[in-house]
Amino acid sequence: MDTLRKEPAAAGSDHGFSVPFAFPVHFTRNAWDPKNLAIVDTLRRHEPDRRHRVLVVIDDHVARAQPRLRAAILAYFDAHADSLELVSEPVLVPGGEAVKNDLAHPFSLLQVINDVGLDRQSCVAVIGGGAVLDMVSFAAAIAHRGIRVLRLPTTVLAQGDSGIAVKNSVNLFGKKNFVGTFAPPFGVVNDTQTLDTLPHRDKIAGVSEAVKVALLRSSDFFAYLETNCERIAMAQSDVLAVVVQRSAELHLAHICGNGDPFELGSARPLDFGHWVAHKLESMTAHRVRHGEAVAIGMAIDLTYSVSKGLLDPPTCERILTLLEAIGLRLWDDALMEKAPDGRYAIVCGLQEFREHLGGELHITLLRGVGDSFEVTEMDEAVVAEAIVTLARRALGTSMTTGLAAGAA
Repeated sequence: MDTLRKEPAAAGSDHGFSVPFAFPVHFTRNAWDPKNLAIVDTLRRHEPDRRHRVLVVIDDHVARAQPRLRAAILAYFDAHADSLELVSEPVLVPGGEAVKNDLAHPFSLLQVINDVGLDRQSCVAVIGGGAVLDMVSFAAAIAHRGIRVLRLPTTVLAQGDSGIAVKNSVNLFGKKNFVGTFAPPFGVVNDTQTLDTLPHRDKIAGVSEAVKVALLRSSDFFAYLETNCERIAMAQSDVLAVVVQRSAELHLAHICGNGDPFELGSARPLDFGHWVAHKLESMTAHRVRHGEAVAIGMAIDLTYSVSKGLLDPPTCERILTLLEAIGLRLWDDALMEKAPDGRYAIVCGLQEFREHLGGELHITLLRGVGDSFEVTEMDEAVVAEAIVTLARRALGTSMTTGLAAGAA
């Protein structure tokens, strides 16, 4: 009997394949108006001739701020019943970071996904802020190894940054985003009308990510933010719409064009200021919003860069002045907390960030607006000096000598 002969594989040979990803990002207003086709066209774009089953999940903060939202969703599905099937009443989940801090929330959603019988060609449409998008997208990504997700971000930060990204996660062990996946959304619909109902604090906090991406990729956008800082500080809707869309465009340009969308390497320039931000959010039990923490994180890294001779003081001051003019604080008292070894506790965020990245530490710093680079180590003593410098900026220069003790 003949037998199949197998040639031995060459030692160390690689076997690779690539999978293209593409998803639409729409900017619109009043997305649930039946005459607005952004949602239905996104869902049926690959298979226009069948009825698409959809589970809608809503951030309860959004539901309270928009009491007519449920009725609008039901009316939309009725108007497009030939293309869309709403599989159940919309599901409410807690808004804010709390929804990422308890694994009961994604597992509860998985139970709903199972009970209504969603399959891989069904869709979960999630309406909410960044934390809710993260949790729901994570649950959908692990159901059947991936159910389609339509994201409808409702905050400045989510529309301009996290809602159009390819990452999904929940928090665990006191660490931000410890459990998660890389799974691009099936589509994103940014409805600028939803920003109108946000508290002023959340509108401003979200702008920090726009400042961040401007610093990394566009001096022209940074100049626009400077020119319009007073209008941004007043959260005028027309200028916020421009800020959100340009921020999203720049974030997408990096995700799609940097050659590493799933972050297989250690370098993550879009995480500028985030090693501090992630730790500060955990230390304050998320009393400090993510966008607020990013502003403080950028301020620390900018001040650090000046002390190390990497960034000139006028540029640093220009950036800090813009952040403050927008209405972002550059200080929180939690920065003064000490670890058992006497160091500032925030510095422990460096090791946690390295673990999150994998491999060696990579921190993004600036030489100037639009000119970023990576370092693989941070001088903890100089980080401590930067904290003291920001404390003096926030509280005045007549500080006690005890303030600087953590810098030792």
